[in-house]
Amino acid sequence: MTPEHSLTPKSSCADYTIEQAWETYTNEEHDIWRQLYERQMALLPGRAVDEFLHGVEVLGMSPDQIPDFRDLNKRLAGLTGWQVVAVPDLVPDDVFFEHLANKRFPAGRFIRRRSQLDYLEEPDIFHDVFGHVPLLADPVFSAYMEAYGKGGLRALGRNVLNKLARLYWYTVEFGLIETDAGLRIYGAGILSSKSESVFCLEDVSPNRIRFDLQRLLQTHYRIDDFQEVYFVIDSFQQLFEETYQDFGPIYDRLEGLPEHKPFDIVEGDNVITRGTGAYAAARLKESA
Repeated sequence: MTPEHSLTPKSSCADYTIEQAWETYTNEEHDIWRQLYERQMALLPGRAVDEFLHGVEVLGMSPDQIPDFRDLNKRLAGLTGWQVVAVPDLVPDDVFFEHLANKRFPAGRFIRRRSQLDYLEEPDIFHDVFGHVPLLADPVFSAYMEAYGKGGLRALGRNVLNKLARLYWYTVEFGLIETDAGLRIYGAGILSSKSESVFCLEDVSPNRIRFDLQRLLQTHYRIDDFQEVYFVIDSFQQLFEETYQDFGPIYDRLEGLPEHKPFDIVEGDNVITRGTGAYAAARLKESA
């Protein structure tokens, strides 16, 4: 343990949960939360979906300190029956699905270092709690998350988890939604990122395509940079209805079908914005 960062304990529980040990967070860690929180809340009004901003409010999140899961869960359970459980790091697929299927969201308890404010490969408490948890206060979106967990449990053993991961990635992590006021963000990977909060809505580079479940499941994604495509839903109700089904027939149809690269535009796409690809091309040139 360094003087600036508290130690993340390892779990001995079958479900990988640990105590949050809120009292052990350092002043430095609370200050990093404050800096991240204030930075995002200055950006997100007018960019984030209203349900997210409402969730931040009703769950009592603030820049003052890292949320204490005991207090957070009292509010969240009263709204949708969900709770947040602390885990030391990423958990196995079966454990993750089991948590979601039982209305438990696993969140890392550690927070990034100040040198990692703009990018962190492994999700920390700011990404998990600030980015994900506010929308769990919404009944429809939280029902989608529960359904995703149950669908994941059914998918185990079918060798299709890569496709199910794409659904999570392009909705829960990097999803956009069409509202009467225009496109808004609901994906946690964007909501917790200063730069992508702007890029996803305002940059000319990425494609923005209306949500199509089968098309999405065929599409690879970027894990190391801004997304080259964003899938746009019409509503959380649409997302829930289109994914609350037996995916077995869909998986069967996908066998032998081509996989799509992130920036592909394919026949049948309902394109909202055809991107220039300029950002991705420039990054490729830089790495050459």
